[in-house]
This record gives sequence, structure tokens and C-alpha cells, in this order.
Amino acid sequence: MKLPHRRQFLHLATGAAALPAASRVASADNYPTRPVRIVVGFPPGSGPDIVARLMGQWLSERLGQPFVIDNRPGAGGNIGTEVVVHAPADGYTLLFVVAANAWDGTLYANLGYDFSRDIAPVATIDVTPFVMEVTPSFPAKTVSEFIAYAKANPGKINMATAGIGSGPHVYGALFNMMAAVDLVPVHYRGNPLPDLLAGQVQVFFGPIPASIGYIRADKLRALAVTSVTRAEALPDIPTVAEFVPGYEATGWVGIGAPASTPLEIINKLNSDINAILTDPKVKEQLVKLGAVAMPMSPAGFGKLLADETEKWGKVIKFAGIKVE
Repeated sequence: MKLPHRRQFLHLATGAAALPAASRVASADNYPTRPVRIVVGFPPGSGPDIVARLMGQWLSERLGQPFVIDNRPGAGGNIGTEVVVHAPADGYTLLFVVAANAWDGTLYANLGYDFSRDIAPVATIDVTPFVMEVTPSFPAKTVSEFIAYAKANPGKINMATAGIGSGPHVYGALFNMMAAVDLVPVHYRGNPLPDLLAGQVQVFFGPIPASIGYIRADKLRALAVTSVTRAEALPDIPTVAEFVPGYEATGWVGIGAPASTPLEIINKLNSDINAILTDPKVKEQLVKLGAVAMPMSPAGFGKLLADETEKWGKVIKFAGIKVE
């Protein structure tokens, strides 16, 4: 017997409404069915690129499809971010997110996107302490001695950075602010370590992976690490917070996606990445790079981004950091 017209319409409408949800779930269950692109806003061989390639390899092995790294360096990572903002929101273009993404909105006046609005947080990967380091000939051997020397010599200590608004720059600016000293930033387009080793600049707040070999060879002196707790890679080195209470500055990386990416795909990726990060071999590989695995939910990653945006926005404004 035929359904009455109204009942027939409601029946068909209900079925139609269920189809998109079912297809989304099915696509998430089958995802990925083709190669996935991870856009990295930094050049090959950089710190972010190294971890991105490892995660791409681990995801490929777990999910059975290639996760291909697409390097789009330039403008402090903003070029790569903009590529992902304008990509289809289907889970096949992802962004390798770095800590600087949280403060770029404060640093750059005319970005073509709003990170918090246009990029959906998917999963965190790791957290990396930085290290406050000087040449062995520098007169200070502890952070306390360094602060005393800096106060006695205002404006005479050159602090290397990896560029205006880079992690080493804003982490040093936070130290300036909290320790009430006046370190003078010297910006490098490339690697500042050769000049630090030569004594042409006196201090650098640098990522542990880039410096640990020099520290172990006594070519650089590590005064402190920038994390709240001591770093596993440098267990005998104190934290800055032991001398400057409340100081914390750590790099971290994760995965983001275009804002309208289906939640089912985001949750699947989050689950797979978190599972990868529980593997003891993966944890060990990250530790060798000076990093610590940091699995989080998408909501947890979103809160981290919001908190970091607020914190570093205040530091950048206080320090008057601007991109020319």
C-alpha cells in the first residue's frame, strides 16, 4: 500500500538526512583511500621537517597510504599555513603546526587568514624544551650569574635569534621581561650557532636537538632548559624557572586541518596519532631528538593553542616585536 503523500515525504526526508551522516562515517572508516599531503611551512632538513617526515612515515605504515611531505617555506611558516587554509577540507591536506602558529596573528598585521578560525586542531605530536646556552668563555656559569652580569652590563649582551618573531626571539624576550635584563636580539636568516660558537653573539635560546652535540662536546655551555621540568636529554641541566620563577617556553608541534574537515576524520587521525605516540620505539626516537611525545585530544590541542596565543601575544606586545 502507498504511503500518504505527507508520510511519504517525511519518510524520504528522514532517509535523505541520514545519508550524509552515514557517508561521512563511512568515509572516516575507510580514510584514507589515497595519498595524504602534510604541508610543512619550513625547508627540508629543518626541525619541523624532520619530525613531520617521521610522523608521515609512521602514519603511512599504520594507515596503508602515503603521507607525503610538501615543504612550503617562507614568511615564518605562513605560506604553508595559507596553502592549507585554502585546501579542500577532506582530510587529504594537513598542516604541520608549530608553536609559532599561535603567535603569528599578533606578530603579522596583515595575515590572509585567522589561524584559530581557519585551522582545526587535530593532534599534538611532541613538546621540545629549548636550552639557554653560551660559549664556554662567557663569564657566567649559572643563570643567576648570567642575570647579575646582564644587569651590570645592560645592552651589551647580544642574543642570537632565528629571525624576528622566531621561537628563540620570543623566548629570549620573555626572559628579558621576567629577569628584568636587556639582551639585544641579533636576527639570523640561517643558523646562528656558528657565530655563537665563535663568540660573536653571547647567548642563544635554541632548540635542544640543534645544540646537544656541541653541549656534550663542551663547545657550548648549557645554563638552563626552558621547560618547567628538566629535560630528559639533559638531565643535569637546571630549568630557567629554578632561577626565574614562572618562566616556561617550550616548542611543540602537531597536526591541523582546514576548518571544515569532517569531525569523524579529525577524530580518526587523532586516535591513530595518539596510538603511534604510545609506541616505546617512537617515544625513544623522539627523545633522541630532544623531544617528548605529547598526545592530546583535538579539544586539548585547541586549548593549548588558545593559551599559547594569549601568552605569547602579551610577550610580543610588551617587547614591541614587529615584522618589518
